[in-house]
Amino acid sequence: MSEIKETSTNFANKQALGEECAEVYAINLIGGQWALVICSWLLNGKLRFGELKKLLPNITERMLTLQLRKLEENKIITRKVYAQVPPKVEYELTEIGYELKPIILDLEKWGARHRASL
Repeated sequence: MSEIKETSTNFANKQALGEECAEVYAINLIGGQWALVICSWLLNGKLRFGELKKLLPNITERMLTLQLRKLEENKIITRKVYAQVPPKVEYELTEIGYELKPIILDLEKWGARHRASL
């Protein structure tokens, strides 16, 4: 997945459309294959980085880190660091993150129906 540079025309267009359209704004936050699947796994409760990595074997550690940071920055997940050795870090959906549950479940149903119709 390539990152869109903040100086690119594509980025500017995406930002402008997101400001005009709430649906695009939402997709900008959770769009892409990784953010949505991370949220899907976190619907079941708190997970550590290593647990998420095992659930998503095709994601690189760097991409997982970037996606978690983006979700945290957008207040969809929280990151809790425990003062212990080795460090323990847990990720959890915020209240607004949990509001994605019916949307994610509907997307799952829609995806299954669509796949079956092909």
